[in-house]
Parts: sequence; C-alpha cells; structure tokens
Amino acid sequence: MAIKTTDRAQMIYFPRLAGERLDIALCRASAAVARAAETQADEHGIGVGQHLVLKMLAAVGPCSQQTLSEELRIDRSVMVGVCDDLEKAGHVRRERNPADRRAYAVTITDSGLGLLAEAETSVPEFLDRTFQALTPAERDHLTALLGKLLNVGD
Repeated sequence: MAIKTTDRAQMIYFPRLAGERLDIALCRASAAVARAAETQADEHGIGVGQHLVLKMLAAVGPCSQQTLSEELRIDRSVMVGVCDDLEKAGHVRRERNPADRRAYAVTITDSGLGLLAEAETSVPEFLDRTFQALTPAERDHLTALLGKLLNVGD
C-alpha cells in the first residue's frame, strides 16, 4: 500500500531540510535565481551567458573563447554557441589574436556595446525583484559570504 503525502507535509518538510542542509538550500536558491535570470533574459532578448560575455569583453577587451569560458565558468561547448550566436547577430567578431596567430580573439562590436547598455539598465530592477526578501544589508552580507565561498575578492 502506497503512503500518500499531503501538500501540507511537503510544505513543512523543505524548510526543515534547508535548515539542516545548507548545500540543499544553496542549490535551490541558485536554481530559483537562475530561473528568474532566464525569464529576465527572455524578456530582454539577451541570454545570461551572452550578457556575461559582452560585459567581460567591454570590461577587459578582446579575449579568447577559452579565457571567456574559464573566467565566466561557462562550459567550453556552451561558450562556442554563445559566441556563435553573438557573432551571427553582429554583437561580437572573432579576429586573429595578434599575440598568437593560431588563436582567435573575441571582440565586442558597437552593436554589442549597445545591446549591453540596454541589458544593463534592467539589472538593478531585476536584482531588487529577485532578492526582495532581503534587506540591502542582508544582500551585502550574502554577497560577501558567497564571495568568500567562491574565493573571490581576496
């Protein structure tokens, strides 16, 4: 005989589980933020990966796909697709790397800078909506804790 679970029991269990298992809570929070980011991306016509690539290229200049992949923690095979899509749309171009003629550097175009500027205008509202349960001080604290976990900002 199968045991029936109620919606109420399921609603009570997860908070307890999240309290006991920080890893589970962090994974679920990450998934929820990722879903919100993808919804935001769909609304604004630029994927999260595309946004990150354009942002990095604007900040540091031309880079290899390998550097973009490593620095942004985007799988290499996914990065190829991201760069292909951005190139087809005219937002980046691939050029021979003058330092290594066997490699290519990805460079942001004026079109890419424009798309990035548009995308950046919606980020503060997105962050406010996504993290509305946290006070500004709690958001700062969470940022510091996550940075510590990820060994960034040292």
